[in-house]
Amino acid sequence: MYTAGKQHQIIDWDGLDDPENPFNWSRWKKWRVTLLACFMTFVVQMNGTMMTSAAEQINASFSISDEHFPHSYWPVLSWNLGGAAAPMLALPLMERFGVRWSYLFIYVLLILFLVPQALAQNFATLIATRIITGGASGVLANITSGIVSDIWKEGRSKSFGISFWIWGLLAGLSVGPVIGSVIVLYASWRWVFYGLMILYGALAPMVLLGLPEVRSEVILTRRAKHLRKTTRKLVFSLSEKSHTSLGDILKETLIRPAKMLVTEPVVLSFGMWSAFCIGTAFMFTQSIMQVYHGLYNWTFFGTGTVQSAVVVGECFGLLLSIYQDELYFRSAPKNKECPGKPIPEARLYLSIPGSFIGLTGGLFFYAWTSDASLHWLIPTIGLGFVGFGMFTVTTAVTGYILDSYAKYAASAIAGVVFLENSFAAFLPLATQDMYRTMGFKWASSLLGFLALLLSFIPLVLQSYGGRIRAKSRFIREAGYEEA
Repeated sequence: MYTAGKQHQIIDWDGLDDPENPFNWSRWKKWRVTLLACFMTFVVQMNGTMMTSAAEQINASFSISDEHFPHSYWPVLSWNLGGAAAPMLALPLMERFGVRWSYLFIYVLLILFLVPQALAQNFATLIATRIITGGASGVLANITSGIVSDIWKEGRSKSFGISFWIWGLLAGLSVGPVIGSVIVLYASWRWVFYGLMILYGALAPMVLLGLPEVRSEVILTRRAKHLRKTTRKLVFSLSEKSHTSLGDILKETLIRPAKMLVTEPVVLSFGMWSAFCIGTAFMFTQSIMQVYHGLYNWTFFGTGTVQSAVVVGECFGLLLSIYQDELYFRSAPKNKECPGKPIPEARLYLSIPGSFIGLTGGLFFYAWTSDASLHWLIPTIGLGFVGFGMFTVTTAVTGYILDSYAKYAASAIAGVVFLENSFAAFLPLATQDMYRTMGFKWASSLLGFLALLLSFIPLVLQSYGGRIRAKSRFIREAGYEEA
């Protein structure tokens, strides 16, 4: 379809049923791409925490001591710093210039920078190169939400795709120490990185063959270039004629997210809520080792594998998200603001018991069953509850922001992701001293009290969400654009 201009033609889709439009792909192709992207999110997130199970071996190799400070955590901190910074610049560029080849380039970069980690002869090399792999992992993991949004229209399939993406984010982090502990039981710490290189290399052909271009603007641009070459006509896509300057990109990716964190109570409160969950996931890589080693004299293998309980809780949350989606879509007839559309606050139903019972209750249960006289399985049940709570909270935060902020959702999510990675980077540094000074029970209880305080956020939004959204300039502007 062409739209004539003064000196050129603007190309668009050939009608509503154009087969090259990602929204018109077959359900089989859409689910194949969705599952691939979510699975790769799970896989790349593992490299954030796998090496925590090898901390003892790495310390011995580089004469590092955790006696007074958790120095072994610096490579994980640098991974999170890279994960906080890189997506803010890379994701908008990927969405403008295309996902497929950008994804493949960054994936190869991830594999290449695992090589110096496996061969590192000093601790500084490990820390420096982890910044690059953290940035690459952050981009590859977070672009999945864009892939899902580019191929699914609003509905149950897209909603579950987003939930599955969140599961991949969290479960990948939680399962990393489990796999890492198995590796270091039979081989040196270097095989953590060798193993990742082998795994990522084996998956590369699947990514190359299974991930098509999903950005509509990029597909139309390629079509326009082909027509210019074959017909000599001045045919352009709309995106070719609407150039975005570097200044505009910086404004959208850096200034606006920071502004929304400061001026938008929903973004700040939800960011703190979700960041606490992600920070807790990384704190567990430290605290579980201290608790289970101190109570049961477990090795790094045991303390690593016990974190699989968190993954079990996250899987249970993924299953229940199907019911949460059903409750969400049932709210559409009750929506008086935008008749026919589900109410954003309906995204929060499962997160209320998830946060109070799962996250808060799980942390208190884990705290007060951390006793050598009790079987190790009893505090482990608490870890499962925490995993369930972390998933429901993070999914609710993402869904609510996507619904409420519409065209500004990417900036709002960027602000939340920045908080998440900041908490994940710095909170675990205090874990060792906190658990030594306060003791196992009160250290975990402190986390429980913080979780309890944050659990009231969805209750406030259930009662006053409509009024809060009405006062938000960003939400009002997003609503006007949709209208």
